[in-house]
Amino acid sequence: MNLDFSESQEMLRTSAKDFLSKECSKVKVRELEDSDTGHDSDLWKNMAEMGWLGLTLPEKYGGAEMEFMDLVVLMEEIGRNILPGPFFSTVVLCSEPVLHYGTEEQKNEFLTKISGGEMIMAFAINEDSASYRATDVNLKATLEGSDYVLDGTKLFVNDAGVADYLMMVVRTSERSTPEEGVTLLLVDAKSPGISIEVIPTTGFDKQCEVTFNKVKVPKSNVLGEVDNGWKIVELVLQRAALLKSVEMLGQCEAVVEMTNAYAKERVQYGRPIGDFQVIQHYLVNMWVNTETIRNLAYMTAWKLGEGIPCVKEVSALKAWASDGMKYVAERGVQIHGGIGITRDHDVSLYYRRAWAWDHMFGNARSHRVKVANEIM
Repeated sequence: MNLDFSESQEMLRTSAKDFLSKECSKVKVRELEDSDTGHDSDLWKNMAEMGWLGLTLPEKYGGAEMEFMDLVVLMEEIGRNILPGPFFSTVVLCSEPVLHYGTEEQKNEFLTKISGGEMIMAFAINEDSASYRATDVNLKATLEGSDYVLDGTKLFVNDAGVADYLMMVVRTSERSTPEEGVTLLLVDAKSPGISIEVIPTTGFDKQCEVTFNKVKVPKSNVLGEVDNGWKIVELVLQRAALLKSVEMLGQCEAVVEMTNAYAKERVQYGRPIGDFQVIQHYLVNMWVNTETIRNLAYMTAWKLGEGIPCVKEVSALKAWASDGMKYVAERGVQIHGGIGITRDHDVSLYYRRAWAWDHMFGNARSHRVKVANEIM
């Protein structure tokens, strides 16, 4: 196992860092947080020109045909710089399922537009329980003639307000197990009968409530096989948990860097606060948490990229990342003192995301249960 970055990955990291520092300053982040959509179309277009939106997609669909590890490198920088908008929803959650399970017509339609920056997608799985279990997928899609008809509500759908299409996880039949009878549908977000409302959240991350009132979806918009969609969902959730953890790693790195710099320059009682042992211990523990996330993340990403089973590794990573990022962000705010709790200081941007992202794709507790089930 060689975890050294290739020359192309180092170039990607450098270009991403330069691009985000220029195009997505913290002023821009706050502007997008306060906007109705959280999306900047010019920034989206520029990312498409950089090749980010089709980074791992085949060239015939307009992609750059790079490796999964390249996407990992990019996600770390995205986390470090805090990139708002529908990149994660579109690229991480939706493009890969279409690539691996879509028909050729669906691939040409969706992947080409995603790569070119012409389509935004959102992944809709959560309902009242806000869980990621098949038992809690209850929104029914009833076949009527050549269309499925949707009635019900999906919650916490990131970026639904700006999405062109929704990748819906629905119940098409009742079978002997909850996993059976789950189907994925590609739904035009502008279809009659769909209403979308942004839910206020700690992370200001434009999660939405999406309500469906007799919404018709053509049978041709089924992704994969009818009643056999849960295997696709598992693929999505595994990759999402890993890549969200990598994004959290980048955020931890940023908090450690800015807090260490502050501890060196902030003077109290005639000396920098970094001279005090308690502050040093906080910083050491912040660094240890960050490095542990990094080691778990890149080891697990390598396994996933190589097709090696890594269910327990992904869950161990997400559990550690959820707890580790909260610890790092809390200590970062504590060391900064009063200014750290204000929205004007950058450390608060990371603190809010630490708590908002804990539950995404499973919180630390649920992933520890998965690890226990794998090792016992």
